[in-house]
Amino acid sequence: MSAQDISLRISSLAPPRGQQSYPLRISSPLPLPQLSSLLNLLNQALDIIDISTWTGDPKNGSFISGQLRLLADTIDEAKTVMKGGEDIAGGKWWEDDFASDEMIFAPPLPPNLSPHLTLTPTSLLLTIRTLQPSPSSSTPNPSSTPTSTTSPSTHTGLSLRTRLTQILAPMPVATHDEADRVFVYRGQEVKVRDKVRVESQDPSLMAVGAKLSAVGHAVEGWRYKLGVVMEQGMEDD
Repeated sequence: MSAQDISLRISSLAPPRGQQSYPLRISSPLPLPQLSSLLNLLNQALDIIDISTWTGDPKNGSFISGQLRLLADTIDEAKTVMKGGEDIAGGKWWEDDFASDEMIFAPPLPPNLSPHLTLTPTSLLLTIRTLQPSPSSSTPNPSSTPTSTTSPSTHTGLSLRTRLTQILAPMPVATHDEADRVFVYRGQEVKVRDKVRVESQDPSLMAVGAKLSAVGHAVEGWRYKLGVVMEQGMEDD
């Protein structure tokens, strides 16, 4: 995603003076590790096919059986990457390090704003989070991944003005799925105050997902038929 202007209206994100919304200007492509991982897996699948066809012995049943199993596993992994989640590459938004990159956002983002771009099987998903300091910053949360051992009092991620505004402003009860979690973001323990999802349907992703499913079904069929010929089950190859 690049060269995009998104207007944000979030209660915890004050717009610039004279404007009704906060402009999020993306001037350079956002890094998307999930897409890089998907492309790597697709290339691995093509390599497996090439090796099976040109390098190994295509008449050796055991060799082809092993290659088909490897191909099936690679396709399954690619489908898992497309589904997203915290366990895949780039899935942990609190580990993003591009939010402070002045080459990506113009003007630079405020320290309490965290954008995170991911894939779903059918769309690009941009999740916008506004952050606030955790009231119990001395108590680590196992759901977060610490990135620094420095004392929270020495961190400069959220400015003093931002801290005072969030302390003095009314604090509505958060209703999103991360309301009870504490994260370590840019060296500081924070909680997610507001969370907004901006989803854009992508026909290319839909096509990739459909083709992966079709190829996966075909490979499973080949494995089953080869297993019948070799008198072994798919779990034995």
